[in-house]
Amino acid sequence: MTGRIMKGISGFYFVYEEGSGMFTCKAKGIFRKDGIKPLVGDFVEFSVTDEKDREGNIEKILPRKNELIRPAVSNIDQALYIIAVTDPKPNTDLLNRFLVMMEYQNVPAMICINKTDLSDEGYEEELKEIYEKAGYRAFLTSARNDSGTEELKGALRGKTTTVAGPSGVGKSTLTNILSGTEKMETGEISEKIKRGKNTTRHSECVYIEKDTYFLDTPGFSSMLLPQMEKEDLSDCFPEFIPYKDECRFYPCSHISEPDCGIKNALSEGRIKKERYDSYVLMYDEIKSRKKY
Repeated sequence: MTGRIMKGISGFYFVYEEGSGMFTCKAKGIFRKDGIKPLVGDFVEFSVTDEKDREGNIEKILPRKNELIRPAVSNIDQALYIIAVTDPKPNTDLLNRFLVMMEYQNVPAMICINKTDLSDEGYEEELKEIYEKAGYRAFLTSARNDSGTEELKGALRGKTTTVAGPSGVGKSTLTNILSGTEKMETGEISEKIKRGKNTTRHSECVYIEKDTYFLDTPGFSSMLLPQMEKEDLSDCFPEFIPYKDECRFYPCSHISEPDCGIKNALSEGRIKKERYDSYVLMYDEIKSRKKY
């Protein structure tokens, strides 16, 4: 049978086959021998060892379209970062770091600004403008009022989307709305590995509809990719790229040099200060880290 790994915990892999449902599988020893680790999002061939208890063995990992480093998932088409207008207050530093990580790994990214029903100052429109000016598609939603979700669903249809964001922003509620049902449970997890369904911090693939998946990554880290060089960072800010050729010096850090195209664009309002400040912060972090 062929299915997709929806979650992996403590050596168990929960494989979903669209016609038959979920199976709890173990990976064959040959994967460890060959240094291959099954990832959430993998399409696999598996054999059923116990039909009654819906158990099986993963026999083969099918070729991957791509493989992300952080989060460690596979076969991703795009990324979505969910923030809330308030409760919790938006952490744009984390959002910018996530966008940088996706740019570095060549994954198209979008932003969902949720809880618009709690906003009374129009802050959501300000956020939307900042990121749309940077080249990202941004959606305004209210999971509570089911507002804006149809447009978001259209952007997700037919794709596997890795989803991240802080706790409390409404990821689970949005997932339920988009899938039209309660979030898919990955088998009897608590029965098989003595762990509660909602206590883990592992990536999980959620079936939305045919050929459409959410890949929830609650364990997303704010750290930058360890192999990133400071010279790579400006390429991960899409709004910077049109102005890089206008820099007088090469290479240019876009911080202290005179006649810098990016700093000129900043002064003229073509680049948002919030994004530039985030770039400077990350640049200094990478520069400091590389010294040790």
